[in-house]
Amino acid sequence: MDASPSPQPVSPLEQALHAARALVLSDLASGEVAEADVVSMVEESVAQRRWWVEQWPDGMEYVAGLVAQDVQDALLERYGRWPLCPVCGTGDPHALEVEPELGPDPHWVCHQAGVKVAPVGALGAAAGGSGGAPSS
Repeated sequence: MDASPSPQPVSPLEQALHAARALVLSDLASGEVAEADVVSMVEESVAQRRWWVEQWPDGMEYVAGLVAQDVQDALLERYGRWPLCPVCGTGDPHALEVEPELGPDPHWVCHQAGVKVAPVGALGAAAGGSGGAPSS
């Protein structure tokens, strides 16, 4: 028999952080922008949000939306808008926004068309496989 210790259960905080990381990476991959430096932005956000949730445990259900917003802001500073709206075919390219800004069940929303485009993490399916590369 194997006498190795049984693995420790993953805490709810770590589960929420892993889920947020996976959802945002899925959206980034759908837009083919999951390069190493962009993944590092996700990791930095997750680390910061770990501290944030440790200070305010009731905010755990908001982590996915907050990580998505953090990465979106970091991409805007370095590369341009992301994710580009797949709904509006005309006019200037514009980015989707996360709603609610601080709440559970975050979605990518196009304010110009006034529609929910996709839940955070499901952008590829809603955008036909493309979350839109960053654009300045």
